[in-house]
Amino acid sequence: MKKTIKKLSVVFAVSVMLTSCFSYTSVVGKGAQGNSSVTKWNHYVIGGLAPVGVSDSKEMAAGATDYTVFTRQSFVNGLIAAITFSIYTPTTTTVTK
Repeated sequence: MKKTIKKLSVVFAVSVMLTSCFSYTSVVGKGAQGNSSVTKWNHYVIGGLAPVGVSDSKEMAAGATDYTVFTRQSFVNGLIAAITFSIYTPTTTTVTK
């Protein structure tokens, strides 16, 4: 019994340590022409399957026609997801104009 619990604990620890952060970038128009940026969190539940509150990149760009959208799961986002067992899974979006 103790051996099984120990094996399961090791498998769980390895699976948590092997998860990775992700990021993707979208370029709108000519991309960012300056270094003015706005950052907001996106809120998802059930491992990211159901969005609760997602930021609008067009609104964050405030009418700019050329901007870059960078969405990622940062270390802090991943830590929060791990603590809540992926019930709550946030990401971060940054729009640079």
